Amino acid sequence: MPTGKVKFFDESKGFGFVLGDDGQEVHLPAAAVPLGVRLRPGMRVEYGIAETRRGPAVLQLTVIPREKSLSEQNRRSPEEILPLIEDLIKILDNSSNQLRRGRYPAHGARIAQALRALAEDFDA
Repeated sequence: MPTGKVKFFDESKGFGFVLGDDGQEVHLPAAAVPLGVRLRPGMRVEYGIAETRRGPAVLQLTVIPREKSLSEQNRRSPEEILPLIEDLIKILDNSSNQLRRGRYPAHGARIAQALRALAEDFDA
């Protein structure tokens, strides 16, 4: 079966187009889309083609699940992040008290490092 990407799909109009990996643009009628599937541009799909009066059209379509990125695979679970956030809140609260007294926190570089590590987990 050929594969490609959804070029666009308009549910209200009931059609769209798939751009095949071979460069061929194929008409995508709403009848070929499985129930409950919402197509977005760029989604990878596998499809069957039939020749119609208007040219090639998709008969059936299967969405190819996207692979998780490396950052998503290495992402910590929410259960692991929660205690880190709570500890970081306490550290930042203590730092704000020091800043109110006109002094920078003694471990500013460590705080920045912890914030960057946490930001990477959220950004995945």
